[in-house]
Amino acid sequence: MSLHQIPNVAPQCGDCPIRHRAVCARCEVDELAQLDSIKYYRSFDPGQTVVWAGDRMDFVASVVTGVATLTQTLEDGRTQMVGLLLPSDFVGRPGRANAPYNVTATTDLLMCCFRKKPFEDLMGKTPHIAQRLLEMTLDELDAAREWMLLLGRKTAREKIASLLAIVARRDASLNLRATSGRMVFDLALTREAMADYLGLTLETVSRQMSALKRDGVIELEGKRHVIVPDYDILLDEAGDDSDGGYLT
Repeated sequence: MSLHQIPNVAPQCGDCPIRHRAVCARCEVDELAQLDSIKYYRSFDPGQTVVWAGDRMDFVASVVTGVATLTQTLEDGRTQMVGLLLPSDFVGRPGRANAPYNVTATTDLLMCCFRKKPFEDLMGKTPHIAQRLLEMTLDELDAAREWMLLLGRKTAREKIASLLAIVARRDASLNLRATSGRMVFDLALTREAMADYLGLTLETVSRQMSALKRDGVIELEGKRHVIVPDYDILLDEAGDDSDGGYLT
């Protein structure tokens, strides 16, 4: 399943495509049953707002399929994209009443939602959930620190290559494939969204994508289907070492 392919019906926990990466990854059967009693699914169309910054959030959720963006609006109306939500990413913060960022669906989006208060209560009784959420939070912190480096120090070409490597690695993880050699994935982001996220102009993104294609680092089929002939070469272009660094 690709990053933004929506299933016809909401999956059962045992068949969930993000089961091995999500906040429930370590749960036993009885713990999954408790989560199942407080969960519900919500779907969103591309461009639809999941929650506005400052709004009260009465749920937390995992992205099952699709991609969403995190944005923040400045006082003068300018908007900055500050993060991407890919399948298995967690939305919302236990113990925090309001949303810190705007969350907007980039593609068709399916989310597995949990009512916040029962989820918070369950965290106190189920160490597996709390431990996994802590792991995910620390991974997110590491990624944010590395993203500061990317935005501040990397060239436009390295920024594009880094983003492609992130999506390729996540897609491989979701589909239990190796992150090496030839990799194939769908890029859900438009060129405009890539430019916004990377702090580049639309023209620069298009030019650098064309350059990576011309140099054989990537192959493009249509606007979204990306083929990476050699993942290590892509990492070299991104300025990252062979173990992938921050690419969680």
